[in-house]
Formats: sequence, structure tokens, C-alpha cells
Amino acid sequence: MAVHIRKSRVLESISLTPLIDVVFLLLVFFLVATRFAEEDRQLDIKLPTAGDSQPLAMKPDGIELNIDEVGTYYLGAGRALSAAEVEQALAVAAVNNPLSQTVVIRAHQGCRWNDVARAMSICYRAGLKDVKTSVEDRP
Repeated sequence: MAVHIRKSRVLESISLTPLIDVVFLLLVFFLVATRFAEEDRQLDIKLPTAGDSQPLAMKPDGIELNIDEVGTYYLGAGRALSAAEVEQALAVAAVNNPLSQTVVIRAHQGCRWNDVARAMSICYRAGLKDVKTSVEDRP
């Protein structure tokens, strides 16, 4: 006895156009997001070296407080700020994200320790307890 199997027409009617649109939108999203992450590191700061430093498993999404060799403060790659302006900006960040806001202090190796200590004090006065410093790995 012969068995007749009819072919289904379901696969003929599936349209791949929406799938391709979603893939292109995801590609554009990741390209734009990657570009924004690189803008914070455009300030040229020569970091001190440390032999025992451990690389971070993942990038922190906190605030980067940069200090150049003359002791000028920058939040990210923005304009130069006074200590009072930095404290005000950090206080706003502490209010907006009180439990998990991190601050990474990136100080030039030629700056005075007093500038770094003042930056740490500003962070603590603003209510931010998760303060880290960044160093460059020794080759």
C-alpha cells in the first residue's frame, strides 16, 4: 500500500525581511554604544605603573574623575572643573544612584598626591563610598 505524503507550504510563506531588519538594528545599536564608551578615554593621561595590579573582569560603568599633571580635575573627557564643581556633580550622582555609584580616579603620575587625596575627600563628602584608583600595568 502506497503512502502519499503531502508537502507543507509553511516554509514557503516565512518572510526573512523582519529578521534581517532586527539584525541590522542590533548592529547599529552596538556600533553606536561602542563609540560612546570610547569618548570617556580621550583625555591623554599618563598613568603610574604598578606591578601587582589585577585587571578588572568587566569595565566599571562608574564616573571617571581624571586629574592631569598640574592638578586640574575633569569628569570623563569634559572640560576642566574646580573642586567645588566636581563636588557638586558627584553629589548629584550620589543622589541619583546612592547604592552602586562608583568613582574611578585616574591621576597623572606626575600630579601631586595632595590633588588625589583632595579628590578622594570630595568623593566621600559627596556620599560616594565606592572610590577606586586606576594604574597602568607594568610591562
